Amino acid sequence: MSEIFIGLMSGTSLDGVDGVLVDCAGGSPRHLADAHQPFDGALRDELLALNTSGANELTRAARAGNALAKVYATTVQALLTQVQDVTVRAIGGHGQTVRHQPDEGYTIQLLNGALLAELTGIDVVCDFRSRDIAAGGEGAPLVPAFHHAVFASSAAHRVIVNIGGIANLTSLLPAGVVTGFDCGPGNLLLDAWIRRHRHVAFDRDGAWAASGTVIRPLLEALLSEAFFARLPPKSSGRDLFNPAWLEKHLRGNEAAVDVQATLLELTAMTISDAIHQHCKTAHEIYLCGGGARNNALRRRIETLLKPAEVAVTDALGIHAEFVEAAAFAWLAQRTMKRQDGNLPAVTGAAGPRILGAIHRA
Repeated sequence: MSEIFIGLMSGTSLDGVDGVLVDCAGGSPRHLADAHQPFDGALRDELLALNTSGANELTRAARAGNALAKVYATTVQALLTQVQDVTVRAIGGHGQTVRHQPDEGYTIQLLNGALLAELTGIDVVCDFRSRDIAAGGEGAPLVPAFHHAVFASSAAHRVIVNIGGIANLTSLLPAGVVTGFDCGPGNLLLDAWIRRHRHVAFDRDGAWAASGTVIRPLLEALLSEAFFARLPPKSSGRDLFNPAWLEKHLRGNEAAVDVQATLLELTAMTISDAIHQHCKTAHEIYLCGGGARNNALRRRIETLLKPAEVAVTDALGIHAEFVEAAAFAWLAQRTMKRQDGNLPAVTGAAGPRILGAIHRA
C-alpha cells in the first residue's frame, strides 16, 4: 500500500496554503514536491472576520469552509503535477482555525473535508485537534510529535521553534519526555500592524521593524499579559493575541514604526524567555515557519539566546516554510494506521489519542 501523503497547512498568518507531497514509507517523510497557494483578498478577509462573532456567521463559516476546500484542492493539483505516477494514500488537511477555546472544550478549524475528498478523489483526514481537546488537552501544539520523529538527536538537546502567526516550541532532549507549548504571538501582530500602516502583507526581512526603536513601556505592558507567565501545557491564538489586544495597550501617540519594532522584540523575547525557563540545557535551536525568514527577528533571537546556536530547519532537511504541512501529512499517516498522534505531556490530554476525522474518497 502507498505511504505517500499530502499535508496541507493554512495557519494563523492567513497568507495562504502550504502543501507538501511526501513519502512516509521510511518513517521520516521524504520530500517529493511542495506548493504554496495564496488566499485571494476576499477569502482572507472573510477568514479573518470569522475569528469574531458576526451576523449570519454559521452560513458564512460553511461557505468559507467550502471555499477553503477548493483552494486546498488547487494546492493538491499543483503538487501532483510535479510528480508523475504517484498514488496518494491520504491528505492531511489542517483547516483554518477561527476559534480556539480549549478551556471551554472546543476548537474550530474550518474545512469541508467531504468536499475536498470529492474534488481530489483522495481520502482526507482533518479536524485533528478536537479529539485531544475531548480528552482534556489543549489541542495544540500537535507538531512536537512530528518534530521528535524527524529532528531529535541522540547527542544534543534541540529546540524546534515554529514561528507562524503564533510561535510554539518543542524541546527535544537526547533522552526523556518531549515537551512543547505555544510561546505567544509570532508573525500575527507584526503582519497586522504593517498591513494597517503600510498596506503590505508582511515586513520583509523585518526591515521596517529594524528601522524603529523599541518602546520600553509598551513592551513591558505587553509582557504583563498573564498568558506568558502560565506554565505549560498551554496554547493560544487570535482569540487572545489580536489587534484589539494590542490597541488596549497603546496611548495613541506612538510612531507606527516604533510599535513594529516593539512587536518584533515581543516575539523575540517571549520565545527566548520560554527557552531560558523551560529548556535550560538546549544548545541547538532550529527555527521554522514564515518567521524563520525574518532576518531581523532571527538576529534578535540569536542575540538573546547566546551562546546557543540558532539555525533554520533547512539544515535538518526540511525547509522552514513546509515543516507544518509535512507534520500534517505525517499525522494523517498515523491516523490511517490507527496510531496516536498527540503527546499528552505537551497538550495535557488524558492519554495518547488517534487524531482526526476521515472522509473517504
